[in-house]
Amino acid sequence: MTAANVVHGPKRPGTPALEARGLTKHFPVHTIGLSRTRQVVHAVEDISLVLPAGTVTAVVGESGSGKSTLARLLTGLITPTSGEVLLDGTRVGTGARARRQYTRSVHLVLQDPFSSLNSVHTVRYHLERPLKLHTKLDRDGRENKIKELLERVALNPADLYIDKYPHELSGGQRQRVAIARGLAVAPRVLLADEPVSMLDVSIRLGVLNLLDDLRANERLATMYVTHDIASARYLADTVLVMYAGQVVESGPATQVTDAPAHPYTQLLLSAAPDPGRTERPVLRGRGAPPSLVTPPSGCRFHPRCPFAMAVCAQEVPPPLPVADEQVAACWLHATDLTPPQKAPLAASGTAAAVPVPAQATSTSTEQ
Repeated sequence: MTAANVVHGPKRPGTPALEARGLTKHFPVHTIGLSRTRQVVHAVEDISLVLPAGTVTAVVGESGSGKSTLARLLTGLITPTSGEVLLDGTRVGTGARARRQYTRSVHLVLQDPFSSLNSVHTVRYHLERPLKLHTKLDRDGRENKIKELLERVALNPADLYIDKYPHELSGGQRQRVAIARGLAVAPRVLLADEPVSMLDVSIRLGVLNLLDDLRANERLATMYVTHDIASARYLADTVLVMYAGQVVESGPATQVTDAPAHPYTQLLLSAAPDPGRTERPVLRGRGAPPSLVTPPSGCRFHPRCPFAMAVCAQEVPPPLPVADEQVAACWLHATDLTPPQKAPLAASGTAAAVPVPAQATSTSTEQ
């Protein structure tokens, strides 16, 4: 089994609203000097996923794991190095008309509600512009639609918000306006790039509940990008865990969070705050994410992994089945390794990944 024939995402019958096949993105490195070495940043490596209608797929990982790059590849803001994107089973075209139809069907909600809205324009302007571009509604029709959108994202009464400027709104209200703007032209897919990370804790739940409501009532296919695996469990049907540009584990949200199969997923869960936890968490793994210009050989997590074996530094692990619909790219789940391959990495003479004592803490996992 290879990454190319493993499709991550909720398993649903029928054609998914959005599908990615073998998406890869390498950014060229521009260096100053006489060196002509053509180096690239391996930001996203060979990811295939599906986003069926009426589901939420969470993409989880620390900063620099490639989550936001993946979201921008799916929106068409950046062009993939290889791979393809399909909307309702049809490959997305490159012509102007095809791109216009695609941008109407797939919308991105950005992380920062303080900069995603133009400060010199009112809420009315932000919601009316996509209606002018993509619909044939007259002025009265657009006015009614704007009020309907505001009410749909729980900004009631609409007349109270329609003529306000972004600086007159709270962070949560701005993010709701940004979501309403995305809903203006009835998209099929919503890509939410850390939509609650810059909001106060007290209002995050309201935005997450709004996304859940859109999943249920609007049948939107939603990809929720986050570094908070706890909120992913709360909202998502399926969780994809990314590390250094690759998917290291995926499966049903409760299954991945209750029984994580990859050491990196275990590290994320250990670092997540849990009010029900009675003992100090064990953080297994230390160090920093690897350079994506010169990524490690084999498994990219092996320099930080306390369970690393000789094979981990030599060969890239394929996605291996762990449970129903749950896969992990980790040699720990392989059943046909030889004794030399199973040798602890420190004993094999390769760069050592030292097991972390239970009392150690992690400074590199972002929360």
